Amino acid sequence: MASEATGMAGLAARYAVALYALADERKALDSVAGDLKSLRGLIDDSPDFRRVIRSPVLERGEQGKAVIAIAERAKLNKLTANFLGLLARNRRLFALPTMISGYLAILAARRGEVTAEIVAAQELSPAQRKAIDARLRKAVGGKVAIDIRVDPSLLGGLVVKVGSRMVDASLKNKLARLELAMKGAG
Repeated sequence: MASEATGMAGLAARYAVALYALADERKALDSVAGDLKSLRGLIDDSPDFRRVIRSPVLERGEQGKAVIAIAERAKLNKLTANFLGLLARNRRLFALPTMISGYLAILAARRGEVTAEIVAAQELSPAQRKAIDARLRKAVGGKVAIDIRVDPSLLGGLVVKVGSRMVDASLKNKLARLELAMKGAG
């Protein structure tokens, strides 16, 4: 199982590096990054899209048509749309979430940024984003690329991950700890 996970990460990393190189060559790093963030949101929010990229039953052609239609509707950069088509032809769409993370990590590293993944219970206001950015820059001591996702199941609060460090200040986690403490006391 571990070697399978390593192979998956290696596969995704190769595709992410190739996409980064092409985007850099075509001066489209930020455009592709924006597209990939939009796709990640779509993966998180759409069970149908998740089925399309993960289904071993769908044929290459069906997957290709589906991702091209999504790319057109989302007005993705031509490079990103072509990349999705390539993944469909090569039966690699299942690794798209890992490829997205890999591309964004490469981009942040090349810019000298540390990537902070934040999961919030609800959409953050611009003032909240600014405050989080300032605190993270102070804590990290440098530039921070913030990647924010919304997960209503957290109920409230945030989960912040920077590198291997994670702070779970979500209401869901606090309630789980309280429930565990109450079971232990009873």
